[in-house]
Amino acid sequence: MQTLERLGASDVVAVVTTYRDALRLHQEAINRLNVYPVPDGDTGTNMALTVQAVVDAIGAADTDLASVTAAISRGALMGARGNSGVILSQILRGLAEAVRDADGIDGPALVVGLQRAADGAYRAVERPVEGTILTVVRAAADGAAGAQAGGDAGAVGLVDVLDAARGAASEALARTPELLPVLREAEVVDSGGTGLLLLLDAFLHVADGRAVPQPPEVPAAAASTTAPPAETGTGRGCRYEVMYLLDAPDEAIPSFREVWADLGDSIVVVGGDGVHNCHIHTDEIGPAIEAALDVGRPHDIRVTDLWDEVEEERWVREAARAPQPAQPETQVACAVVAVCAGSGIARIFHSLGANRIVAGGQSMNPSTAELVAAIDDAPAGQVIVLPNNKNVVPVAVAAAEQSTKTVRVVPTRSVPEGFAALLDYDPESDAADNEETMKASSSRVLTGEVTRAVRDSRSDAGPITAGDYLGLAGGTIVVVADSLAAAGIELLDRIIAPGHHDIVTVIAGEGSTPADTRRITSWLEEHHPGVTVEEHQGGQPLYPYYFSVE
Repeated sequence: MQTLERLGASDVVAVVTTYRDALRLHQEAINRLNVYPVPDGDTGTNMALTVQAVVDAIGAADTDLASVTAAISRGALMGARGNSGVILSQILRGLAEAVRDADGIDGPALVVGLQRAADGAYRAVERPVEGTILTVVRAAADGAAGAQAGGDAGAVGLVDVLDAARGAASEALARTPELLPVLREAEVVDSGGTGLLLLLDAFLHVADGRAVPQPPEVPAAAASTTAPPAETGTGRGCRYEVMYLLDAPDEAIPSFREVWADLGDSIVVVGGDGVHNCHIHTDEIGPAIEAALDVGRPHDIRVTDLWDEVEEERWVREAARAPQPAQPETQVACAVVAVCAGSGIARIFHSLGANRIVAGGQSMNPSTAELVAAIDDAPAGQVIVLPNNKNVVPVAVAAAEQSTKTVRVVPTRSVPEGFAALLDYDPESDAADNEETMKASSSRVLTGEVTRAVRDSRSDAGPITAGDYLGLAGGTIVVVADSLAAAGIELLDRIIAPGHHDIVTVIAGEGSTPADTRRITSWLEEHHPGVTVEEHQGGQPLYPYYFSVE
């Protein structure tokens, strides 16, 4: 292959596509470099999804360099996932904007692009921490600038710049354990910096024909540590990750950032021209969102409980591997897309008539794109979406707006509500009629959930100690108990009205046992002999029991 000294539009597309493929190849290895007990998502997955959004944006753009780089900038902003994805988006935007009006990317242009990428990444983070992806991108920029300074002005070659940038970035990555004790203790390098190095590998692959490195073996030490949480490119951690897009004037953002500075950490606010991608770790979800309402309009809101991320990483992978029940392909007037986790839950939704299942739920919200894909794949021109989780409802609404089909969202906030809604689903009726009847059906069911506390806290039901079992009704903690069966029984005692309810459904998930289930059903038989009890194995994570009372 001939070495290129200038990259045109098609070459830039090849770089981004190669980078996406490299991240997919290395995704699991990068994920395993997340050393914190409460990781900020999966770095490799978030970076790969962010670049996939860029590839998608490029596919819809014209083929000239200005259009391609504009698509990279916009796609990176709108498709960023997680803290690492947001920082990566700024790096890609800096590179793209530096060469947008050029007739190609040569050595000097790349030097400018890497400098802007590093500057943008540091500006995006409220409290930059060295030993992260920030250190690596700065080293790449400095290495590129050094190559230019050591050669004739304007004559430094593209591959020379890339070699210098890649070498400096690799050395900086190797030093990250010296800068972050948590990395040193786990004997690994920074995950975000590892993912960034692949971008330079992608450039070298296109410019000089070099092979993209294969993923390395990750030491077992990467799987766990007792160090306190820290995030890629930022400082200490909090309970929740809040992300949203904010439509607001650029001049309002400094005051917005000042408000956020008092609410949490890991603050990243990027964008411009009235659209901003906002990320924070906080213990105060409401104020973090209300701050946006003071300056503009937040949308595409995502809230993640970081305490559940370790468990969520496992069950998401298992859900992706598990075969879904056969999907009915007969065309109907109106199809249903349901969001849920757990193979048993998915089977129940299919048996009740759901046509497509999207993996997601508590602590893992599917993206708008994932829901749109399921909607588009459903065998009907009209579709009902059942989010089955309050945090998925806004994403479902956004997906409905993006789809070319007629889509209605029945805002179910729990799996039992989703089951109840499907009892009145008519595949031969239209979406509007189904929406009305399914909303009414879901509203008639009372729901309860049992889970386990992950930290000490307080509630109206009393003090909570990590490990306690919690009973929730309508999303509110109403029971705190020291055993699973006790929590389930007390919760049912609160939500069942004697003489007013006929059916109680018990859906057992991970963490439940046959003995606990039997204690609960025996209590129902003794104290509510007129109630019919239905049992199902849902396999849902995090919640040993779902209850519905009809």
